[in-house]
Amino acid sequence: MKYLLIGAGGTGGAIGGFLAKAGKDVTLIARGAHLAAMREKGLQFETPDGNFTVPAKSCTMDEYRETPDIIFVCVKGYSLEDTLPFIRRVAASHTIVIPILNIYGTGGRMQEKLPGVTVTDGCIYIAAQIKEPGVILMSGKIFRVVYGLRKDTPDETKEAVMPALKTVEKDLEDASILPILSSEIERDALQKFSFVSPMAAAGSFYDVQAFAFQAKGQFRSTFVSLVGEIKALADAMGIELPENIEEINLQIMDDLAPTATASMHRDIRDQKQSEIDGLVFEVIRLGKKYHVPTPVYEMIAEKFCNPADL
Repeated sequence: MKYLLIGAGGTGGAIGGFLAKAGKDVTLIARGAHLAAMREKGLQFETPDGNFTVPAKSCTMDEYRETPDIIFVCVKGYSLEDTLPFIRRVAASHTIVIPILNIYGTGGRMQEKLPGVTVTDGCIYIAAQIKEPGVILMSGKIFRVVYGLRKDTPDETKEAVMPALKTVEKDLEDASILPILSSEIERDALQKFSFVSPMAAAGSFYDVQAFAFQAKGQFRSTFVSLVGEIKALADAMGIELPENIEEINLQIMDDLAPTATASMHRDIRDQKQSEIDGLVFEVIRLGKKYHVPTPVYEMIAEKFCNPADL
């Protein structure tokens, strides 16, 4: 299998780097100082289990001339549109696109714009970021990739692509990444969203790291309230999240390194473009669509915009 990773940050860099370390055929799409550092020194990892360097192939979109079997899309939500012309150029009819974004529903929206290839949905559980150009810092041991075909995928497409998706499953296992080839990807992706969205929202609002949510008090209560609003939305959308989703997400939070933060929080803190539209404002829009109150999300949104404008 020939893998292409669009985006070489905490998500794409980690998936691509671990696959390359396991001997898989991987190319990472990157740019700027990060790309230059990878070309010069390889992609370096700092993990709880030790440090290592992977001499992974890397290039820009313009330089890539291969035809991948699998494309992992690992960019921020606001950069997604920029990847579509590139995917149309390099993908063949057998190519499978696996988006690994924080924004719920990405795969379905991409499929409408990429009718010639199969687009799954996907998500990831990982605590990782670019520490400096060419260096990925993993601040926790959790590394789980969830992906699968949506229920509206035609049966003939499912039959055609399932062997490749099972090969991806084995390759991820070989790379010490926990794969979950999901038959309920809408539910599983929304379950991931029910963690990352509240963490990003509350972390940005209070400007605190994971340790603030790992102790009892206002920060932890706000996080739980946000998860509850996502659960209410899921119920209204006909998607069955676990009844104990608050406890599940609290356990994930408690397992993070105390200094962990969501990428949206870091981007807002550094005055960079962020995914706040898809991670916070979209929840309020969905609440209005499905007639579900989202008062805590609206409180947080007020810090960054007027919720009435959403």
